[in-house]
Amino acid sequence: MTVLGIDPGLANIGWGVIDSKDQKFHLIDYGHLTTKAHTPVEDRIQRIGKECSNLLDTHKIDALGIEDIFYFQNKSSAISVAKVIGAIYYVASLHEVPVFSYSPLQIKTSITGFGRADKKQVQEMVKILLGLPKIPKPDHAADALATAICHCTQSLAKERIGI
Repeated sequence: MTVLGIDPGLANIGWGVIDSKDQKFHLIDYGHLTTKAHTPVEDRIQRIGKECSNLLDTHKIDALGIEDIFYFQNKSSAISVAKVIGAIYYVASLHEVPVFSYSPLQIKTSITGFGRADKKQVQEMVKILLGLPKIPKPDHAADALATAICHCTQSLAKERIGI
């Protein structure tokens, strides 16, 4: 199964593509996209949508995992991120790729076994699980890879119990 993980944001979007087979994870690609602060929101969202569409075409994605908003300090930034998430759902639906949303707690638990793990612990486990020599940078890309791994482990668990 090839999974695209996304750490959404309006200014910084992390993405990572992994393949999962026989409970092993293999890195395919990862990166990030940035949009400029003084660009109109609709232009930023359109650029994010185009990039997401390109990733879905390039990597023949089976599923998309995305980190959802479950905690926010700033209401206006949460609204912007929600708009980005909506655009990603839309683009994925055009490509007939199912989208699965995960909370930060679910992602941390899936990756480290501990829902209150800090960012460094999650990044270190991403490095280990993907057999990488160093932690992927920037942080948004590492978070996206963690989301992709989370989706694979959640899917495997559901498959095993017959859900």
